Amino acid sequence: MRWLLALPLASGLVLNHAPLLRSSSSHETGHPPVLMGGKGFGGGEATRDPAPTTYDLNDPKGKQQAIHKAESFSDYLARRGSVTAEAVCPHAAAAPAASLPYVPLAAPAPFAAPAPAVSRDYLGNAPIQGARSTATADVAHSAGPSVDYAAVRRELTLLMDNPSWDDGSLAPVFIRLAWHSSGTYDQASNTGGSNGAGMRYETEAADPENAGLAVARAFLEPVKRRFPAMSYSDLWILAAYVGIEHTGGPAIEFTAGRTDHEDEGYWAAMSNNPAARGGVMPAQYGRLPAAEKYTCPHLQGDLGANMDDEGRVVGWEGLCTHVRNEVFYRMGFGDREIVALLCGGHVYGRCHPGASGYAGPWVDLSEGNKFTNEYAADMIEDEWRLVDHSDTWLDDIGAAELRPAPGNRQYVNQKPPDGSDEEQPPNQMMLVSDMILAWDPAFRSHLEVYAEDEELLVQDFAVAFKKLTELGCGFA
Repeated sequence: MRWLLALPLASGLVLNHAPLLRSSSSHETGHPPVLMGGKGFGGGEATRDPAPTTYDLNDPKGKQQAIHKAESFSDYLARRGSVTAEAVCPHAAAAPAASLPYVPLAAPAPFAAPAPAVSRDYLGNAPIQGARSTATADVAHSAGPSVDYAAVRRELTLLMDNPSWDDGSLAPVFIRLAWHSSGTYDQASNTGGSNGAGMRYETEAADPENAGLAVARAFLEPVKRRFPAMSYSDLWILAAYVGIEHTGGPAIEFTAGRTDHEDEGYWAAMSNNPAARGGVMPAQYGRLPAAEKYTCPHLQGDLGANMDDEGRVVGWEGLCTHVRNEVFYRMGFGDREIVALLCGGHVYGRCHPGASGYAGPWVDLSEGNKFTNEYAADMIEDEWRLVDHSDTWLDDIGAAELRPAPGNRQYVNQKPPDGSDEEQPPNQMMLVSDMILAWDPAFRSHLEVYAEDEELLVQDFAVAFKKLTELGCGFA
């Protein structure tokens, strides 16, 4: 039996889509509906599980711990003077919306932080190079000491393959480091971005979305010490470029010239800005995407109550608005670029319960990390089932690596044992924020193209990732 899904567009138009849901016996036996893509979202964490991260339940990002009570979508809309729709979640007054106008952040007021005697980063290093950064500082592209970038590339290439690390490669964690360092950019205020390497200091490093990235920075420290004239900002981005190319992805032309923050003054300027105190802009750092923001609160062990009749998490429209408007539109990306970035970035690495709280790889990594269009193709073609920490049947079938930490939900390509001798696929997962690419009509139109055309994905990802890593750097 096939189901036909009609999804409303923000404009009011309705598009009929290929089936997203295939009826299954599991539906009648009490298991959650099985999503099927039908035909036509920083790489993975790729870290060893660190000590559990402490999350602030009042975090305004509404991220991932407990049942995501930080800010309901209705509160979010009310704060911006919007009219909310009737709540559809049976467990919270969350009003999902298909789209939400982006409200630009106010430009920060000038701020001059007092200079400490010595400001050291998380690895204990005193500043080596780079002008002091303030919230309004321009990027300085001074020549400075020369750097042999070809030699840096060779060093990074030698570092990339590590049999003792996740799936034998450091490429995914370097890609994630570059992505998260760059993903703080705001186009309206021209703040954030890869310039500065602010994750060396507490404000950025403490973001739950950056959990586990200390190991990536530590792996690159010997390279930095060997080439001290190169900024951390440049090194992090070049490491990602080398990792992508080393794993069969596009060769991205590298532009040097980023400088490093020397202290916490940059983000302190944000929080001390009068606009921030007035609620016009965030009072703290926090611009990276959250995997379940604005979705129906998670009732562990009762996933059926969290889903609509087609197996989608209730409130996914609000999550889609978060990813599209609050994150990528804020940086200046369009829908096609968003899908290209996620299809190329999430083909790498895996999630870890001790870092993000989610678990497993997006794609089959039995042959190691390599650039493909598998993420796009599998999202459309495979069956996906919503699970949480209580789904211990995953352990029983050898898929314990797909069971997320308590308080989190994700989709997996496995099903509870039914006694059949059907061959089990490689363990793979999708975040709820990944699945919106298949559920949102505009996103899906690009997803389907990349699922069929890997060469186009290679080209589009190269352009989009270079743009992401150069935002706010002032390059011509």
